[in-house]
Amino acid sequence: MNQLFVNNLTVIDFSYFDSQRGILGESWNVDIELNGELNNQGMVFDFGLVKKKIKSIIDNELDHRFVITKHAKNLEIQKNDKSCELSWQNVMGHYRHVSPNDAVLVLDIKTVNPKAIANYLQEVILKALPKNVTGVLIKLSQENIDGAYYHYSHGLKKHNGNCQRIVHGHRSKIEIYENHQRNQSLEDYWAACFRNIYIGTREDISDEIEIDNKTHITFSYKARQGDFSVTLPKKRVYVLDTDSTVELIADHIAKACTEKNPNNHYKVKAYEGVGKGAIASS
Repeated sequence: MNQLFVNNLTVIDFSYFDSQRGILGESWNVDIELNGELNNQGMVFDFGLVKKKIKSIIDNELDHRFVITKHAKNLEIQKNDKSCELSWQNVMGHYRHVSPNDAVLVLDIKTVNPKAIANYLQEVILKALPKNVTGVLIKLSQENIDGAYYHYSHGLKKHNGNCQRIVHGHRSKIEIYENHQRNQSLEDYWAACFRNIYIGTREDISDEIEIDNKTHITFSYKARQGDFSVTLPKKRVYVLDTDSTVELIADHIAKACTEKNPNNHYKVKAYEGVGKGAIASS
C-alpha cells in the first residue's frame, strides 16, 4: 500500500452549535493522507489535484457554513428548494437560523467535533477520487495558541463571497500593544468579551424580544446569496456600530482602549482564524 500526505492543506473557518457553549466560531487546520495503488503516472494522486480538487471539496462542504447535528435537543428543521430554517433551544435560550441551503450543514452525528467531522469528510472525499485511491485519512486540529484567543461568529452582508453567510466564524488570537509593549491583561479582557460570541452590526438588528424572561436579538439582512437571519440570546451577542470585518473589529478594540487611556498609544493585531487578520493603531 502506498501513501501520500499533505499537511496544512487548508483551514476551515465555520461555526457550529455546541450544547454547552452555544454558537461557536471555529478554525481547524486540515492535514490529509491518501492510501492506494500507484496509477500509470506512478502516483497515488497528483499533489496539484489534492490542493485543487480535495481542497475544493472540503471548502464546499464545511468552510463558512453553520453546522449542527440533527440530534440537537428540540431541533426543528423546515427546508425547501432554496432555504433552510432551523429552530431549537437549550438552557441558554432560543435560537433560530434562516439561510440559503448552501450556508448550513445538518449532520447525522452525535456531536460536532474534529473526529466526527473528519469521518464525514473522509467519506465524501473518497467517493470523488479515482478507484486506485482506497483510503482517506483527515486530521483536523486547532492552532496552538500561546496566549489569549476567542471564538466568534459573524456575517458580512456586503461581501461578495461566502463571508456574507450570517453565522460563520473563527477561532482567533489577539495581540494588544500598549505603548509598544504587549499587554496580556488587555488581551485577556477582549478575549473574554468575544468568547463564544456573535458579533453583530447594529443596523442589522431587526427585533429584540423576551422569550422565557430572557432577552433575544434577531439580526437579519439580504445579501447576494439570499436572505439571512439569526435569533439568539442577547448574552451571546456583541454589537458593533459598524460591519464586523476583522479590520473594523481591530479598530473598535484600539479605539476602546484609547478611550479609557487617551494618553497611551495602542496597536491591536486581531486575527481572523489562522495566520491572517488586521492591525489597527490609535
